[in-house]
Amino acid sequence: MKKIFLLTTVVLLIATSCNRNFDEPNPNNPTIASFWQSESDAIKGVNAVYSTFHRTATLYSRFLFYHGSLRSDEGYGSGGDITLNNVMSFVQTNYNEGLTAGTWQNLFIGVFRANQVIAYVPGIEMDEALKTRIVSEARFLRALFYFNLTLYYGRPPLMLEPSEPTDRPSNATNEEAWAQVQQDLIDAAPGLPLRYTGDDIGRATRGAAYALLGKAYLQQNKYQEAATALSWLVTGEGKDLYSLVPNYQDNFKASTENNSESVFEIQFRFNPNENTDDDVDETRINNPGTSIAQFYAPRGVGFSDGAARRWLVGEFQRENTALGTRDPRLAVSLLFDSTDVRGPQFTQVYGQTFASRYGVNTGESSTVWFRKLLNDNEAGRTEEGFRSPNNYRLIRYADVLLMYAEALNGLGQTAQAYPYVDRVRVRAGLRPLSVARPGLSRDAFLEQLKHERITELTGEGWRFADLQRWGDLGPELASRDPEFANFVKGRNEWYPIPQSDIDLNPNLTQNPGY
Repeated sequence: MKKIFLLTTVVLLIATSCNRNFDEPNPNNPTIASFWQSESDAIKGVNAVYSTFHRTATLYSRFLFYHGSLRSDEGYGSGGDITLNNVMSFVQTNYNEGLTAGTWQNLFIGVFRANQVIAYVPGIEMDEALKTRIVSEARFLRALFYFNLTLYYGRPPLMLEPSEPTDRPSNATNEEAWAQVQQDLIDAAPGLPLRYTGDDIGRATRGAAYALLGKAYLQQNKYQEAATALSWLVTGEGKDLYSLVPNYQDNFKASTENNSESVFEIQFRFNPNENTDDDVDETRINNPGTSIAQFYAPRGVGFSDGAARRWLVGEFQRENTALGTRDPRLAVSLLFDSTDVRGPQFTQVYGQTFASRYGVNTGESSTVWFRKLLNDNEAGRTEEGFRSPNNYRLIRYADVLLMYAEALNGLGQTAQAYPYVDRVRVRAGLRPLSVARPGLSRDAFLEQLKHERITELTGEGWRFADLQRWGDLGPELASRDPEFANFVKGRNEWYPIPQSDIDLNPNLTQNPGY
């Protein structure tokens, strides 16, 4: 009897299982919505959105620097990573390549996490001021993720609610995507504090929201809207919150993070308990450090997978300081045979002279590396690794000043734009532009601004956005970056949308030209 009963039970279970609706949630598992119950849950939730920055190599640990610098005319794939070199050379046949598809997917993970905070935190009984701040932080972060999606992929689908497996969103237009970035930042700004203290330093502030909003407007050449947003930091309520630090290099050292020039920076830290020697392993997606230094560092101390174009050196040498010396930003921005003006016998590369490491008559003697994200300024540093604690200053006040000047010039207010460029130049020891080149026309002033953004912001990940905004992307850049001989206008301004997403979603279409 016992055996028959057991067999009957099994048969009944099997029969019952055949009629089961597998789309129903398992009542024994917690749902996403059931997580959001307390103030502690809200804080954990928004912290998870920030942690998206650290996911493997695909966001601000590494890949976004490739997209912003190596894909532009200031950099190139210089090592043995053939995939990287091909993508940076505008030669991409695999639209599921991790360099582009992985960035897309991880940006949408950030969107997915932000959407949950925005949807569920308002229903939690908690301190109302903190609730407003947390939701505003999530809106800022969603705007930042969509800023990158719109900049690099052009037509991302807008997903503004917690995702469901059945979602099949269509592409937004480029204009619709930018409009969503703007709206999130407009909604976020009033609910964000002016500054933070203690462990909360590094969270989104009101100034960060207005700066990113100004950057989004400027990217579309909406000069009046950009000037209005940026004026909050320059002439408005936030003008006393930010200032240029006297020492330019302090913007790129781990020992001088979160200073008065930092509007928003990605927070990194070294975890002594994290022993990874590889940030690609998906089981180690929360390495709190950044690996970009390992991949940008010169041969012998890093992988040298990405390097800078030599023409940048000449750009810095176009103009000396008021005292007749070389622009000091060159030595901070680039590591090459003459980072020390006296040459390769004096230029130090992680404790050795350039000449002793590479000689002076080899191919390496013409190589230039981006320096700002390295840690060679640390005493005793002989190599890089995968866990650099050096924060990335995503938006600096110097960038804000130059963007504000560009917006004013775009409005025809060129004379009023001069003082903001002057502040950046004088910090570097150069003569004010109002003295060196007064009375420029609107077009000539923009050409000068293009130079100023190179000397101030080289290697910080904004060059591709600048070229895209100015309409300067094209094969004509091949004279200083041979990779641009492959650039096809109307195609390579954006990356391909991952084919795997298109295969799963019939409402998603590929970008033009792919």
